[in-house]
Amino acid sequence: MKNIRSIMLSLSISSALLLGVGCSGFLEEDLQGQLVGAGALSSVEGLDAALTGAYKGLGWTWSMGFFHATAMGGTMGGDDITTHPASNKQEFREFDQFAVSPGNSRTGQMFTGCYKAIQGANNIIENYENTVGSEAMITQIVGEAYFLRAFSYYWLVRLYGSIPLITTPTFSEDLLTVSSNPGSEIYALIISDFEQAELRLPNTKRNPGRPNKGSASAFLADVYLTMGGWPINDASKYPLAAAKAKEVIDNAGAYGFELMDSYEELWANDQTAMNLPEEVFALYAFDGVGQTMNAHYGFASMPGEESGWDDFFAEINFFNNFPEGPRKDMTFRTEFTLSDGRVLTWQEIQTRHPYYNKYYQANDVKRWFSSLPLVMLRYAHVLTIYAEASARAQGSPPADAYAAINQIRSRAGLANLENLSTDAFIEAVIDERSWEFAAERTRWFDLVRLEMVEEANQDKHEWDLKPIGSISKEDYFFPLPLTETLNNPNLR
Repeated sequence: MKNIRSIMLSLSISSALLLGVGCSGFLEEDLQGQLVGAGALSSVEGLDAALTGAYKGLGWTWSMGFFHATAMGGTMGGDDITTHPASNKQEFREFDQFAVSPGNSRTGQMFTGCYKAIQGANNIIENYENTVGSEAMITQIVGEAYFLRAFSYYWLVRLYGSIPLITTPTFSEDLLTVSSNPGSEIYALIISDFEQAELRLPNTKRNPGRPNKGSASAFLADVYLTMGGWPINDASKYPLAAAKAKEVIDNAGAYGFELMDSYEELWANDQTAMNLPEEVFALYAFDGVGQTMNAHYGFASMPGEESGWDDFFAEINFFNNFPEGPRKDMTFRTEFTLSDGRVLTWQEIQTRHPYYNKYYQANDVKRWFSSLPLVMLRYAHVLTIYAEASARAQGSPPADAYAAINQIRSRAGLANLENLSTDAFIEAVIDERSWEFAAERTRWFDLVRLEMVEEANQDKHEWDLKPIGSISKEDYFFPLPLTETLNNPNLR
């Protein structure tokens, strides 16, 4: 039992396994949600507490997961975001300049958070059959566990390529020398897990920040679209992506999903008006507890002139090429008010870049933390998946593909797409995704699957950071964290 407990208290794979014997100080760890083994999960309450521990890996302020700017750094190789050219942003600059070192703590935080969620999910999936209580509640909890495991592996496989595939929460000596599995095996588990989540989750979310059946289906559509491109290059997945996205669209009312009427409403960032219908899945924060505060909104996305941290902001060419209209007005912040009342344009501040208005808090509240949720997938994303995948699958865009993408363009104040060739339509949809999800950790993954990373990083504006050296396919993935490869040579 001591070995098992040590693993479940770990902050990453290798550190977990090395704590197996003689772990002095493990009693000082935060045990919230860390219920392990069949005995601890014999009740529904215990099973649900273990699920809380799994969620915690994805939203643990500063230490791991997504409640800080780390994931923005991890997707900074796209052409929509950049960082400060000096200051203390070296680790962010490594992502933006394609020079990520194994010792980069930011990549370690994402790796650790996802594996912590996986450990918690494994514990539930292996032991739920021993739980006594409401079958409906047990089914719900297990569905969420499958969803979280798939979600976590989906992030990991896109960031690192080959990673260890671990599906057991219990300790064995073999885990001390575990090797990485190829991406194809990781994707097979992701598909299976999202399918298991679909079978178990209800149409209605039990609480804000929980997935429902539509959430699992939407992510499955995104997985299929991703697998159609690099490095899997399986074009047979495009019809599956289109079908799954269409399933979500056709059942949007039952799932509680809809495209919101305006960007002002979508990006109001008001903590009193959350659980928006465009949220397919979001990680919910709480600013009353130090480990659950969302540090993504606020100072991370504000310039130093407003007491911000300058963690991330818009690339200049991306801003300049962005279509004018209500979406651009709400996406970017181009004027900044100083404490003495002076107003500076983006060209006048130190970094000389526009910033993302999406991540300012309501009423211009200026602080580093909030209870605002971090939306990981929006309903608009599903519409773009269907538009692109159906055009690729059918060889030409069907009428409802135009209808899907034109819903988004209409809200953005843009003219409808019509009468385009297949290639021109797909290119227009990809452009639309870049604008609609600017700084939402989407553009980088699109560039990777479409093998457009090199193209997108050419001809940078003179005020933007430039790649260090040439970009190759090796730069599409990050090295595994140094803590992992030092502890386990098989991961090198």
